[in-house]
Amino acid sequence: MARTSYDAIVVGSGISGGWAAKELTERGLRTLLLEAGRPMDPARDYIEHKPVYEFKFRGLGDRQAETATQFIQSKAGPFEEQSSHFFVNDVENPYTFDADKPFYWIRGRHLGGRSLMWGRQTYRMSDLDFEANLRDGHGADWPIRYADIAPWYDYVEDFIGVSGERLGLAHLPDGKFLPPMQLNCAEEFVKAGMAKHFAGDRRLTIGRCAILTRNHRGRAACHYCGPCWRGCVTHSYFNSLGVTLPPALATGRLTVRPYSVVESVIYDEKNDR
Repeated sequence: MARTSYDAIVVGSGISGGWAAKELTERGLRTLLLEAGRPMDPARDYIEHKPVYEFKFRGLGDRQAETATQFIQSKAGPFEEQSSHFFVNDVENPYTFDADKPFYWIRGRHLGGRSLMWGRQTYRMSDLDFEANLRDGHGADWPIRYADIAPWYDYVEDFIGVSGERLGLAHLPDGKFLPPMQLNCAEEFVKAGMAKHFAGDRRLTIGRCAILTRNHRGRAACHYCGPCWRGCVTHSYFNSLGVTLPPALATGRLTVRPYSVVESVIYDEKNDR
């Protein structure tokens, strides 16, 4: 069998893995992306427009099956009958934890990982965050400040598309925003009440999210169909499958290998790699 050498190997295709693959390939590196799970086909797996009456349990889910096989995943907010195929089978994918420190591990085992299920809320940390440990005397001080990372926030936001309202607040830095989504009637009512009774001390704004409000870099604006957690065939919200992996593949330097579980990483102490 012929052997192929790569300049870089990326493990996992979630948000971090997708970005790594994009950046490495665009800088000329032949890159292998290893994904433990299956490939994803938006035409088959994204079902946000499939009517509820076409599902076996009409969107209510099979509670007996969920309790038996997805007893942890079903605790996630976006989990439902229509999106359950994005989440792992907990029986087939066990994990360990300290008995006194249990935690719920929400996972996806497919190309794109949890970038298909995240909430898409996208905020910048401020110097109030970076200096918090220094101010309160607990933990280690951050080695960076907002000014160090601000250009990289710009870089990411410009590529993925983040919609939001510019407010000029020190504790919530503004970004390179697309136009914000409109508030609904109830939200406008609350906003007006807050402006009247709190005189600028408190503000209500739409969430800053990685969802397009206008066409951006070849992707269509959101058409507000609603169930983002079931997939998005227009790629209007950010995920690896529709945003970072396509340009990486377009370089011709990315090889994606699904069903590939990484068991260990070999470290060469002599060459520090």
